[in-house]
Amino acid sequence: MGKVFPFTDTQRPLGGAIANPRPKTAEFPQSALTARVRDWRDLDRGDRVAAWDMLASWASEPNPFYESWFLLPVLEQFDPQGSVMIFTLEANGGLVGLMPLHRDRKYYGYPLPNIRGWTHDNCFLGAPLVARGFEKAFWEHLLAWADRTPRLSLFLHLVHMPTEGPLHAALAETVAAQDRPAAKVMHEERAMLASSLGPEEYYANALSTKKRKELRRQHRRLGELGKLEATRLTDSDTLGDWCQEFLELEARGWKGSQQSALASDRRTERMFRRALSGAARRGRLECLTLRLDGRAIAMLANFLTPPGGFSFKTTFDEEYARYSPGVLLQHENLEILYNSKIDWMDSCAAPDHPMINHLWRERRSIARYSIAIGGSLRQMTFAQTVRLEAGAASGGIT
Repeated sequence: MGKVFPFTDTQRPLGGAIANPRPKTAEFPQSALTARVRDWRDLDRGDRVAAWDMLASWASEPNPFYESWFLLPVLEQFDPQGSVMIFTLEANGGLVGLMPLHRDRKYYGYPLPNIRGWTHDNCFLGAPLVARGFEKAFWEHLLAWADRTPRLSLFLHLVHMPTEGPLHAALAETVAAQDRPAAKVMHEERAMLASSLGPEEYYANALSTKKRKELRRQHRRLGELGKLEATRLTDSDTLGDWCQEFLELEARGWKGSQQSALASDRRTERMFRRALSGAARRGRLECLTLRLDGRAIAMLANFLTPPGGFSFKTTFDEEYARYSPGVLLQHENLEILYNSKIDWMDSCAAPDHPMINHLWRERRSIARYSIAIGGSLRQMTFAQTVRLEAGAASGGIT
């Protein structure tokens, strides 16, 4: 089947990397698999977090937003009552799959109860964490659980799902094999960095000669104002100061005036600090800063989850907007192309982002899927509902 790791007492050294990042593996038959639905608060203990971290290190596709160091701080701030469920798949006590779920009474404003893959405004991917080799088994067990316990829900709704990769292929295969009505109800593409080129060659190919000349001029003019330098932070020694600087810089800009900055809500501020701290302790964080005479004028936080990376948050000093400090920092960020462990980086940006779309030329396809659950009558009702939404019959997972 695939690799599994114990959901028990693996220890992680304080402030360091996960112990035994390549644990012993074993093969388990299909009959040994057990699906459970847990209160997320039951997973917030040392031994279970360690097993969760090991699952992330072996996952067939990375998703930092469902790793323990990110998801737990988000849930602590936004779901203290525990309404979010964690669906887990285990093999002889070993954790091989995990996904947060929530029973929603409405579907984008419509009174259509559904079981939804849970995300948050600062969560940019909804793919479950599944150990390599267990992708198909995970979807089979998740759908079987939803069939048994739909309650009022008409369908399973998956958001921010990649449309390529082993998880997508296994979902499409499972739905087709069960002749289960399903539909892609939304699709978008966002900027992605994926290239074998070096940073400067990629930069030259991405931007026109005129644009590169303009950016060189802006860099030169900015340098005339003082000492200009780009710095990188990957550990937690000064991370608290970096987070404070980021939060203050973002709050001074348009997000602050619109009350959408991280610091505008104590919950998002605490989530940001805790998530970055957890990522740093596990070696999954890179923070970039463009400084002018020591003052931050552009900042960027990346999550590094081999073989992929995720550009989580960025901000810049609007006082220097005419010098394009954010673009200049993204030029420095292209150094990630030298990292042999990172094959691609997801921008996590809006599909129409005016800056990153011009610099990162590749695209990642993201979709929302709705899938019928329950008995035949419920599934038939879903098929009729999705026809009204999509204007066509359910087309499966595509």
